[in-house]
Amino acid sequence: MARMSEIIVIAHNIRSTHNIGAIFRTAEGFGVSKIILSGYSPYPRTQNDERLPHIADKLTLQIHKTALDAETMVPFEHQPEPNLDLLKQKGFTIVGLEQDKRSIMLQKYQKPQKIALLLGEEVNGITDELREKCDDLLEIPMVGQKESFNVSVAAGIALYALTI
Repeated sequence: MARMSEIIVIAHNIRSTHNIGAIFRTAEGFGVSKIILSGYSPYPRTQNDERLPHIADKLTLQIHKTALDAETMVPFEHQPEPNLDLLKQKGFTIVGLEQDKRSIMLQKYQKPQKIALLLGEEVNGITDELREKCDDLLEIPMVGQKESFNVSVAAGIALYALTI
């Protein structure tokens, strides 16, 4: 699939290893250049991993259940907090996926050349502090009774829209 934009995914404070694995798999399918796992988001074992080996191994195995090796294909890094200012300096537009009064409906969004797609925690979404640092906020239209999609499903919908 031809794509004009470079996309990085930032998964901040996502608790579920299964969601992280699904995000890896989806990101690989859409050609995401890197995933930044920040806050308490679990992440696969790294070369100089400072976590206890049994903890790193357990999380890596759980992520693998849904990632199915995509966790070895998409470059990633772990950061305590996402460095949005650095990404902006590198020319990325920070795009939060969030329901907000300033959100743009996904299908109406004019995508920039370099996108850092910020995903927030499963229940509460993106924190107010990080939301304020976003250049744009996107919302996925919903017609059912639920108020939101699962974070990994929402990431898939957004990545599809941003890559077509």
